[in-house]
Amino acid sequence: MGMVYIYKKKRMISPACLHSGDKVAIVAAARKVSPSEMEPAIRTLEGWGLVVETGSNLYAAENQYAGSDQQRAADMQQMLDNPEIRAIVCARGGYGSVRIVDMLDFSEFVKNPKWVVGYSDITVLHSFINQQLGIETLHATMPINFQTTGDAALSVEALKSVLFGEVPVYTTETGNHSRNGYGKGLLTGGNLSILYSMRGTPGDPDTEGRILFLEDLDEYLYHIDRIMMNLKRGNKLSRLAGLVVGGMTKMNDNAIPFGKTAEEIIAEAVKDYPYPVLFGFPAGHQEKNMPLILGREVELSVSSTGSSLRFEEPSVSDNRQKMKSLFKPMAFITGFFLLLYLIYSLLVG
Repeated sequence: MGMVYIYKKKRMISPACLHSGDKVAIVAAARKVSPSEMEPAIRTLEGWGLVVETGSNLYAAENQYAGSDQQRAADMQQMLDNPEIRAIVCARGGYGSVRIVDMLDFSEFVKNPKWVVGYSDITVLHSFINQQLGIETLHATMPINFQTTGDAALSVEALKSVLFGEVPVYTTETGNHSRNGYGKGLLTGGNLSILYSMRGTPGDPDTEGRILFLEDLDEYLYHIDRIMMNLKRGNKLSRLAGLVVGGMTKMNDNAIPFGKTAEEIIAEAVKDYPYPVLFGFPAGHQEKNMPLILGREVELSVSSTGSSLRFEEPSVSDNRQKMKSLFKPMAFITGFFLLLYLIYSLLVG
């Protein structure tokens, strides 16, 4: 198996899983979207038995953005504050989440945690919520990608499973440049370029003892190397419990080739460390984008014959389920004493 690396960290809060009849919101935190782009996702979510609410400014537009910073922040704030909304599904990525994150008040969200769903630019929200609030989020496909065929459809169905409470266990082929071993820790990460942009901010994630997930799209190879050197020099890579690399999609090169693939660049940056490394995980900017619970404890096992990423049960169970489990014994006890009272009344009657 190779090196075993385990570093215990405090668990994060798990938002409640969804149930039929729950309300979910679609909000655009970054790039603009159109009604025709959102309609398949709205139809799908409603088909799951959910009630869909859309942000008031979902279809606003200001250059590339889904409206002004103030409009996007207002939509997100409304859904963060509304206790009836059980999940906020971000419409798409692009760019813009970093412009609104510091405008948001998370005080009501902390009282009533809910799933924040998305990937790519939504890494800004994941990193801030995980790092500052200690609440899990869901790195997963978004409405702009909702399709009914192929791997994209599998990604949508997997999102449904996790939102409704299934704890994922993934088995996958071990990609080139992987390193065998076993690691256990909280899962953190997301889009590599976004994580780089979070350095030195309140959303800069703690990586010590954690399983780090990375993916990226449309970056120059020399820029990938620059980012990895920054992470290495900043001690973000030295004490990981493991590294999982998803899609490094549509990379760019210069006229004079950089000479290495993105995967080779990453492998070189972590070659001196003992933890397991898995390349080729099916998540990121690709059709097969399996949901990852960021902030949840996971077990990473990497071997030449196959690898796995196993999520643990949530640390805080569904409050509604807890109430049901408490209500059942209380109802039994109440009924028992009522029965005794009736028998007593008949006897002394």
